[in-house]
Amino acid sequence: MKIIDLIKARSTPFYSLEFFPPKERENWPAFFRTVERLKALNPLFASVTYGAGGSTQDNTLEITAHIKNVIGIEPMAHLTCVGADGAKIRDFLQRLRAEGVNNILALRGDAPRTGDFSWDDQEFKYASDLVSFVRTCCPDFGIGAAGYPAAHPESQTFRDDLAFTKVKVDAGSEFIVTQLFFDVREYFSFVEQLRAMGVNTPVLPGILPIQSLASVRRILTLCGANIPGKLYLALEEANDKGGDAAVKEAGLAFAVDQIRRLIDGGAPGIHLYTLNKAGMCLEIADRVGLK
Repeated sequence: MKIIDLIKARSTPFYSLEFFPPKERENWPAFFRTVERLKALNPLFASVTYGAGGSTQDNTLEITAHIKNVIGIEPMAHLTCVGADGAKIRDFLQRLRAEGVNNILALRGDAPRTGDFSWDDQEFKYASDLVSFVRTCCPDFGIGAAGYPAAHPESQTFRDDLAFTKVKVDAGSEFIVTQLFFDVREYFSFVEQLRAMGVNTPVLPGILPIQSLASVRRILTLCGANIPGKLYLALEEANDKGGDAAVKEAGLAFAVDQIRRLIDGGAPGIHLYTLNKAGMCLEIADRVGLK
């Protein structure tokens, strides 16, 4: 079933989840137990990532099929532009369809850090190109796209970034999942500006609970998200007093507050970046009271 139809049919806020496939097959049983535990959240859907250039594409396919057909959660497979061509994308979509999966998240993806890579050499240069291709070749598929409340690091201006988001929607994306953020005002401003541009698709806020001070620094480097100075100072103070455990508790409490404010402000649901950690997500849901 298309995720957009599930969203439209839902009258109350919901959770959706993101997982990454374990690279080693011996870790799969523990991973699937994590997914099973998180069924307690009654997630509307679960997205499954894959590496740049399709480096873990087969894992994504097999794990996505298992989540759909064995665990019973509607899955969405990530699809990126890096190293992709029309034949590869069509083949992957056909393999997904054969497993009963018909939802994808179309992403540009991160350029490889090694080798002589140029976006100019890619058949699909932007996520909107991928959206257009999937919409044309496989109209039965549901398509989501990424949104950036703080703007993508490569965007010259916030206005440009909003325009690129609209291009993805105009190309056929049916809903938006945001990059992680730490200031809920960025989400509401992002949605408000999209609505002013005539973009009325659902926008799901992406929440990543902070695990450690080191993880925050790594996240800020990788995705360009902003962090309020007051929060960062609080995390540093927690780290000085109690190390990673104290930072994790502070991060969990902050995520709970974010989710409550987002739901109270009208967000349709919450997309949890799970880090493949069931306990953390269940604790958040218990504190928020949304299940």
